[in-house]
Amino acid sequence: MKGIFYGIGVGPGDPELLTLKAVRLLQSIDAVIAPRTGNMSGSTALQIARPHLRPGVQILELTFPMVDNCDEKKDAWEKNKQVILSLLAQDKRVAFLTLGDPMLYSTYIYMARLLARHQVNCQTIPGITSFCAAAGRAGFPLAEGDDILTVIPATCDREKLTQALAISDNVVLMKVSRQPAQLVELMQKHNLTGQAVMVSKCGHADESVLYHIDKDIKPVYLSTILAKKNTGM
Repeated sequence: MKGIFYGIGVGPGDPELLTLKAVRLLQSIDAVIAPRTGNMSGSTALQIARPHLRPGVQILELTFPMVDNCDEKKDAWEKNKQVILSLLAQDKRVAFLTLGDPMLYSTYIYMARLLARHQVNCQTIPGITSFCAAAGRAGFPLAEGDDILTVIPATCDREKLTQALAISDNVVLMKVSRQPAQLVELMQKHNLTGQAVMVSKCGHADESVLYHIDKDIKPVYLSTILAKKNTGM
């Protein structure tokens, strides 16, 4: 395969929070793949990257449905893979945009695996994660000394979530918009609400920072909770 496939992390929301390498590539690539889910009006990653794109670059917003129907999901991924392969066959340099970092809960991970079967040259450009940006925005240290920091998708199995909260000094809770009251209840049981903050849409114009975490919180899709266990010391 002639072309090059780049997975480019565009960070959490601020267009200035891209690496110099990411910006350089975005100003020179031939085509941009902007992933979107079926229930979203547009690609957030594309909005972040747009100030750095050269005029006339080819932009394709491809839908990657987040559904339980395996056949529907498989068909969509196969269709998108063929679109990307056709661009690479034309010797094009293709950028696949991803929020935060490409190697953290990213659609890019799965697409890169599919393309690897076709001997595609895949190059990954790291990006600033939402929780690192949120920690800086809120002035909330993620870990100090020998602290154990655990990154947890709040959508995981409740037993796994409970175990992770039990053994961790500090936690990053991602994907917190589902069942926030139950999540906060678990955090309270593990002394993780006394020192906690929720940052929503970090780096966006409508960013918000909440330092009081209780069962009445109303997180949006791009919300992250950072918490430190109260050990009584």
